[in-house]
Amino acid sequence: MEKLIAGYRSFRSKNWVEHRALFESLAENGQRPQALVIACVDSRVDPAMIFDSAPGTVLTVRNVANLVPPYAPDHAYHGTSAALEFGVRVLEVRDLIVLGHSSCGGVQALLNGAPEKGRDFIAPWMELARPALERASQVAAGPERDESCEQEVVKVSLANLLTFPWIAERVAGKNLKLHGAWFDIRGGVLKLLQADQTFQRV
Repeated sequence: MEKLIAGYRSFRSKNWVEHRALFESLAENGQRPQALVIACVDSRVDPAMIFDSAPGTVLTVRNVANLVPPYAPDHAYHGTSAALEFGVRVLEVRDLIVLGHSSCGGVQALLNGAPEKGRDFIAPWMELARPALERASQVAAGPERDESCEQEVVKVSLANLLTFPWIAERVAGKNLKLHGAWFDIRGGVLKLLQADQTFQRV
């Protein structure tokens, strides 16, 4: 905690001073982000850093393995779906990005089974990505299969996004664009999903 407090003090004395007018404007006028990023909770993958975005620019939703569950309005708890509703229906973002990444622990739990202490929630959560595992299993075990599965998980989330009627409607009306992306932590390389379903470096 001490390091975090030291970081805050550094932010308060430098970054906040530099961007004070921006923060005051955001506080007064509210946020109008143009994009929503669904990213993993992994501490090594920070969307704001990857996209070099200022406060108020990108709405970020983070969960294990950047997964979007299918549309299911019921009395259960739906944190990711609630964030999507807020971003798409309330804030009316124009771009929605699913951002996967290399060395994803959630994907490893899908490929190799959840760790013993991660079976209450991680194991059932990763079952949402079962179609990704089935497609990636066609690749020989190793780094290539890991990367394939990470990218297939992005595709699963994109498909699930279209089960939300108000997302599908906006996409059809060209008021919202969906994007798939994958980030290589070691190389700092971002790849985007193309029309041919391959991920290509930008």
